[in-house]
Parts: sequence; structure tokens; C-alpha cells
Amino acid sequence: MTFTTTVGEGDPALDQRLSDELDAVNAAAMAHAGEQRELTVRIEDGEGLAAGISGWTWGQAAGIAMTWARADVRGAGLGARLLEAFEAEAARRGVRHVFVTSFTFQAPAFYERHGYVELARWESLPVPGEADVHLRKELAGPAR
Repeated sequence: MTFTTTVGEGDPALDQRLSDELDAVNAAAMAHAGEQRELTVRIEDGEGLAAGISGWTWGQAAGIAMTWARADVRGAGLGARLLEAFEAEAARRGVRHVFVTSFTFQAPAFYERHGYVELARWESLPVPGEADVHLRKELAGPAR
């Protein structure tokens, strides 16, 4: 059997294939956890998208992948609205734990103000003087 290795930049087809294959493995191993589902919240105004959040829920866990607000509306409370809506829907789906990562030059303090607790920090990532901060929040409600 002969194998060929290819190294490159972005490869959307490879990304999709890996995602599909890993989803299948995860679903088989964790069938009792239910289906992984995407979760998004968007806030729009007259100019279009003002802010958004995207992530996923799976079993008792949720992950926030991306949170963003347009520069001219930052500080208007939209981030708090996004988190509130995301967490409410996650809780409705049975989630008890929400996870997020944020570089120090992004928004770890924002998440901490909203009840997230730092779990881990990788120093010098992506460059010296910065860090990748991993945070978690426990959602209120009955234990599942």
C-alpha cells in the first residue's frame, strides 16, 4: 500500500470530511448524549448584522465558538444580550456547562463579568505576551 502526504493552506473539502468523520465517531460513542446541535444568535439593525454568537450543544455541554460585535455598537450591551440568549437556549436544551476560549487580546474579562470562571491559561499563545484563556460557566437549574 502506498500513501501520499500533502501539506497545504486551507482545504475546505478536507475540513468538511474530517468534521463528518469525527461527528460519526462521536455520535456512535456517545449515542446516549443525544445529537450535537448548532446554536446561533444574531442581532441586526438597519445596517445589517450588529452582533452574533455561534456554538453548539451536546448532552449537558455547550461550546461558544465565536462571538463578535460590529465596532460601532461595541459597548452597547449587545454582547450581554447574545450570551443571555445563547445560555437560555442552551439551558432549554438541557445544558449545564458552557465552555469558551478567548485570547487575552480579545474578551476573557467580558466572559468573567458574566459568570465564567477561568479553567486554564496557555501562556505565549499565539505570541509571547498573550495567552489563550479557557473558561467555563455552570448554568443554574436542576441536575440532570
